Amino acid sequence: MFALLGLAASWLYYAVLESGSYQGTLGKMLLNLKVTDLEGEQISFSRATGRFFGKFLSSFIIYIGYIMIGLTEKKQGLHDILAGCLVVRK
Repeated sequence: MFALLGLAASWLYYAVLESGSYQGTLGKMLLNLKVTDLEGEQISFSRATGRFFGKFLSSFIIYIGYIMIGLTEKKQGLHDILAGCLVVRK
């Protein structure tokens, strides 16, 4: 039960902050980064939810989904590609 509550809290933290007006979590705000869609617009809550759960897939096989960030032209991880998102400097 605590694991489900932790997952729900984590999901809401990421999805609410990344889809909100700040467009990023506290760490992204400190680094002057924001999450956008491919056109540079604010993402929806459902897109932020997809991005959050896509991170599980990104880390599933030896973090290949995160390694992709350094290998792709737009610096997208697997979770960003699946959700149609970019992380950009403000």
